[in-house]
Amino acid sequence: MAQRALKLASLAAAASGIYLYGNKYLDPNDFGVVRVGRAIATTAVITYDYLTSLRSVPYGSEEYDFLKSQVHLRSAERLRELCCANRGTFIKVGQHLGALDYLLPEEYTRTLKVLHSQAPQSTRQEIEQVIREDLGKEIKELFISFEDTPLGAASLAQVHKAVLQDGTTVAVKIQHPKVQAQSSKDILLMEVLLLVVKQIFPDFEFMWLVEEAKKNLPLELDFLNEGRNAERVAHMLKNFDFLKVPRIYWELSTRRVLLMEFMEGGQVNDRAYMERNGINVNEISRNLGKLYSEMIFVNGFVHCDPHPGNVLVKKCPASGKAHIILLDHGLYQVLSESFRMDYCRLWQALIKADMKRVQKYSRRLGAGDLYPLFACMLTARSWESVNRGIDRSPVSASEDVEIRSNAAAYLPQITQLLNNVPRQMLLLLKTNDLLRGIESALHTRASASSFLNMSRCCIRAVSMYQRSRSHSLYRRAQISLTEALSLWQINLYELFLWLKGSQLGNWVTALLSWMHHSTY
Repeated sequence: MAQRALKLASLAAAASGIYLYGNKYLDPNDFGVVRVGRAIATTAVITYDYLTSLRSVPYGSEEYDFLKSQVHLRSAERLRELCCANRGTFIKVGQHLGALDYLLPEEYTRTLKVLHSQAPQSTRQEIEQVIREDLGKEIKELFISFEDTPLGAASLAQVHKAVLQDGTTVAVKIQHPKVQAQSSKDILLMEVLLLVVKQIFPDFEFMWLVEEAKKNLPLELDFLNEGRNAERVAHMLKNFDFLKVPRIYWELSTRRVLLMEFMEGGQVNDRAYMERNGINVNEISRNLGKLYSEMIFVNGFVHCDPHPGNVLVKKCPASGKAHIILLDHGLYQVLSESFRMDYCRLWQALIKADMKRVQKYSRRLGAGDLYPLFACMLTARSWESVNRGIDRSPVSASEDVEIRSNAAAYLPQITQLLNNVPRQMLLLLKTNDLLRGIESALHTRASASSFLNMSRCCIRAVSMYQRSRSHSLYRRAQISLTEALSLWQINLYELFLWLKGSQLGNWVTALLSWMHHSTY
């Protein structure tokens, strides 16, 4: 057993050495020996566990499923320990995996979710160094007060509360000093290890994870880009008076330091906080759905990290209205027009249970013959529910268990799909799963209002696209009329649902029933 593990470790080390030696832009000596050794050893042990633990057990038997679950759990725990030890990029990738609730085995997502609360913290000296290098001044020159304990620490940065010299309270986001230098090397190391594992397990298709990290990490490490994203989304969604996005103080912001307006509130999945503060849970869930439907379907500019720490809620004392505060604007996905239209039409087909169009637009988005699995991944519903109509019934506990079990059973097909779909889809799937997690915590999952809001946005988006492509005044008027009628139908149906669930609706139903019986 030890010899086999040693062989795997040696194979990974040799492949890493050959790969790095051939890369003229990187010096292998830049890699920390401990970080590389730790990653290689963990990969070797996990690979050995999968190779040996299931070898002598009949595939598909109860014993096989039990043992596979145990291997998943052990491997997830080893992966979590590696992420915590190597920090930075490793934690970021681990958090990404932990967010894929309905796409990966539950043992992985449950174990890796804790990485959101186990991010590293930089020391006071490291914070002072970054501020001195980027802003050219000491902390005491810039701020009247600066809290040593961070409000929150993430994989790439941490946020401190501070007070400027003019008395303004601000949030100061400061990048961990070593992340910038280590990130590209960490991604390269992950790429090499995943290539080695793929040679051993041909069905192991996780290169999409490295490709996403390569593309997104440089953007997330540029805090000026984050500031621009925050201003863009605030302007884009200015019609939603319930949305608050912190103002950016550009004169004190750099690529590694971001100064923002200080905002606080309860996390969006904290139902108890909302009940204590008189915040309507259903309204928050409905408004969050509106925000994301508008971003995805209408604007094609999507905040892709809506985990509960980045979405806060607070009741305004003056107006009594509940606000949604959107934080951490480093990771956005820009959707191409053709992708956005196909995605709109796919969701319209899913809501209407139009299976021919579900198949058509799933194939156009790269799902191929795996379109039933793709539909289940998008909706986190069973194929039976997709066929029946995802707005017809709420998600039952047994259906939720079935979906999570299928994530483990169909892992090779899921990873194949993730490799085949457009790269734009990957962050949307992560965003979908994070939003579903919030809805589950608030007990508002698969509500009728969420599908109605999605339908409205899809209708508006498709109509806007059709008008932009039409040169005929008559045709544009026709499109606008069709749009108005479709939106009117949705409003009428929403009114019907409200009456059906309200006290007034109960009285009307009782009156009609009494009148019916009194005539006989």
